[in-house]
Amino acid sequence: MSDERLYKILLSPRMTEKTTMIAESSNQYVFRVTGDSNKTEIKKAVEKLFEVNVESVRIVNVKGKSKSFKLRAGKRSDWKKAYVRVQEGQVIDVLGGESV
Repeated sequence: MSDERLYKILLSPRMTEKTTMIAESSNQYVFRVTGDSNKTEIKKAVEKLFEVNVESVRIVNVKGKSKSFKLRAGKRSDWKKAYVRVQEGQVIDVLGGESV
């Protein structure tokens, strides 16, 4: 697998109240990933980009909501997210700043 592919797999970290609680309690991080990626690609990408050891990866396909846009029926896009568990004692700095 090329380095270019690894850089394109992770789209963004998911920073919500739920993902923050998961990160603090069980050392897991949540990322939005490309729709055609698999667990081994995600594991390699996280290990290369953040220099951590990944224990496990879980993938969830999120279905888009049905919405109405100015009286027309529509649907938001489907997307994929990955729950990545790193080894105990290792941290991924998704915000890119110093912790206080």
